[in-house]
Amino acid sequence: MKIGLTYDLRSDYLAAGYDELETAEFDREDTIDALETAIRGLGHTTDRIGNVRRLIERLTRGNRWDLVFNLAEGMNGIGREAQVPAILDVYNIPYTFSDPLVMSLTLHKGMTKRIIRDAKIPTSEFWVVEKEGDERSVTFPPPYFIKPVAEGTGKGVSPHSILHHHRDLASACGAMGDSYNQPVLVERYLSGREFTVGIIGTGADAEVLGTVEVILLAGAEAGVYSYVNKARCEDLVQYRSVRSSEEPLIQKTEDIALNAWQVLGCRDGGRVDIRCDEAGQPYFLEINPLAGLHPDHSDLPIICKGILLPYEVLIERILASALKRIDRHGPPKRKET
Repeated sequence: MKIGLTYDLRSDYLAAGYDELETAEFDREDTIDALETAIRGLGHTTDRIGNVRRLIERLTRGNRWDLVFNLAEGMNGIGREAQVPAILDVYNIPYTFSDPLVMSLTLHKGMTKRIIRDAKIPTSEFWVVEKEGDERSVTFPPPYFIKPVAEGTGKGVSPHSILHHHRDLASACGAMGDSYNQPVLVERYLSGREFTVGIIGTGADAEVLGTVEVILLAGAEAGVYSYVNKARCEDLVQYRSVRSSEEPLIQKTEDIALNAWQVLGCRDGGRVDIRCDEAGQPYFLEINPLAGLHPDHSDLPIICKGILLPYEVLIERILASALKRIDRHGPPKRKET
């Protein structure tokens, strides 16, 4: 099978003049190397396509693939993670991971939490501040936690995200909204344990792969899995593998994660972040249906290491889930109109 690879390479954007923060979510060369090696090891041929602009150029030249393994995050707009899937849908080319609807929805943390809340899945109280004065509608008590509504990799998250007084919301949300040019999510701050749950598969076939607890070490920014803590995770964070067979809380955490994954319609593989309140009750935080795949530094492969699942097997299972969609609907149509 000929598999194309779509991705945003961080070095390309840095060379084009973007800064470290703007490119924080993009892939390193060794991530693409590892992914390509794993796919070739499974007997497939690969073709490095690159970002969405390169994809458009290649499609215009008439290039096609049996499947595209998509890691492209996109640069512009809240729907940026949906750009590659939407284009591939136009050409009826199958791809890994979620469709444009899910990618657009889940990048917007406020919209996602509304769906989760309506589905009766536990999530903390929240409000989306879109303009000056919206913070007055926040009626739940402090402490609060604020973050940009559509960023990943902890961008915008720091100890300053924790606010202890309602009077601080206006200035803090205004500054964050101006910095990231987007609305701000205000949540009730959860001070308990934090977990990230790996999911593999789609729909009724989806299952929990494993769970790690995120433990901040001495020297880490306190109380929050921040941008700095994520960037320096080797020094500041311990990822402790935990199992539902050993602790009832983990079973509750994994049930919430799997339920959220299925309700939102996510596909093939990804992560769900869960955090507990001061009483130890777990709540949905956010979901990542386009999780990083660096074999050593990304959370999903770290979860796999905790259960002794080789990186190559993770990639094989992601592909197997995506290939079910081809098997079910037949080979992609090649005729263009």
